[in-house]
Amino acid sequence: MRVLLALGGNAMTGPDGRARPEDQVAAAKVAMESVADLVAEGVDVVLTHGNGPQVGNLLVKNELAAAVVPPVPLDWCGAQTQATLGLILMNALDDALARRGVRRPSATVVTRTLVDADDPGFERPTKPIGRFLPADEAALLVEHGETWEDRGAKGWRRMVASPEPREILDAAATLALVDAGFVVVANGGGGIPVVREGESHRGVEAVIDKDLGAALLARTVAADVLVVATDVPHAVLRYGEPDAEDVGRVTVSRMRELAGEGHFASGSMGPKVDAACRFVEQGGRCAVITDLDSIVAAVTEPDGRSGTVVVPDNNPEGDPDA
Repeated sequence: MRVLLALGGNAMTGPDGRARPEDQVAAAKVAMESVADLVAEGVDVVLTHGNGPQVGNLLVKNELAAAVVPPVPLDWCGAQTQATLGLILMNALDDALARRGVRRPSATVVTRTLVDADDPGFERPTKPIGRFLPADEAALLVEHGETWEDRGAKGWRRMVASPEPREILDAAATLALVDAGFVVVANGGGGIPVVREGESHRGVEAVIDKDLGAALLARTVAADVLVVATDVPHAVLRYGEPDAEDVGRVTVSRMRELAGEGHFASGSMGPKVDAACRFVEQGGRCAVITDLDSIVAAVTEPDGRSGTVVVPDNNPEGDPDA
């Protein structure tokens, strides 16, 4: 079995959201315990991850240094965080596997994802990133070509496009490593967004939804199962209400219906549900949304008790030979 495991960017921060180097290293060690358990079970694992807190740190450095050096472009921020988080995850995984007596090499691929230059998102950027700033500090960054929006009492916030991911350009390198037996970390943060220019490519000021990027990577590496790791064991209907209900095993059409009824917030669970549905609709065996502690049970026994399991309409029992 091949599993694509998508870790949220907050899985690499402290419990209180702090993203100091020591917080990220400690959080990666926790996350890689579950990954090592999967590998020890004989599962081929490909990893991807979010990078919101880490890019946020780089953006603060950009802002503080804007009067001295030009801000680093957003695609460079993505590349830097892919490499840094890859290093942290590989070190943590090596240690976790060694304690289990398992030898598996790991590798990180700094990964570009193709987006359309004419994607509607570029016309009016709507994705807020980074922290709020007063008008005078935002004005300096506008002079550097960034788009900022007045958000009232909180201040100004940077806005960027969030285009649809179309193709993982470095898929061949990722697949070669996977087929050679490596645990590969790839396409972090949804991938570094680039557009095609003739025979080459150019990075753009945008962020790709990490969950949609994970669904695309899962299809690209021919994963059987997509696992979207979050901080709750299940997606929940009527979240926060007295009659809240966990979603267990569910067909993809039913999951789409539930999403259409507004059960999953657009800024949190909604993209995870969309990614899970896309993967299954495009041929995946099943997709799982769950927390780190439940990953192994959800993958080895996908009955919905240890996570939300989305299955095809024509194969609700999940028969791999169907």
